[in-house]
Amino acid sequence: MAVSRLPPAAFSLKQFMQRQKVLGLYRSMLRTIRQVPDEADRKYLQDWARDEFKRNKSATNQDAIRMMITQANNHLEDLRKSLALAKS
Repeated sequence: MAVSRLPPAAFSLKQFMQRQKVLGLYRSMLRTIRQVPDEADRKYLQDWARDEFKRNKSATNQDAIRMMITQANNHLEDLRKSLALAKS
């Protein structure tokens, strides 16, 4: 029997792809938050985003993770729309 060289905690391809999606979403969220003109609002949003992602870091249920990704995408889109309106 062949012995796997992967560590026991290795991600499956699906988990790896989902992790990359979450990390990309986190980066996009922080980049967009940097565009908020008010410093207090920017700090609040940065803290909120970090806390949300840290709080859900240990989630393993794939359905729950997909739901959280969808919610984060919705929040990001709302933030981008608000910033676009503020610039107009």
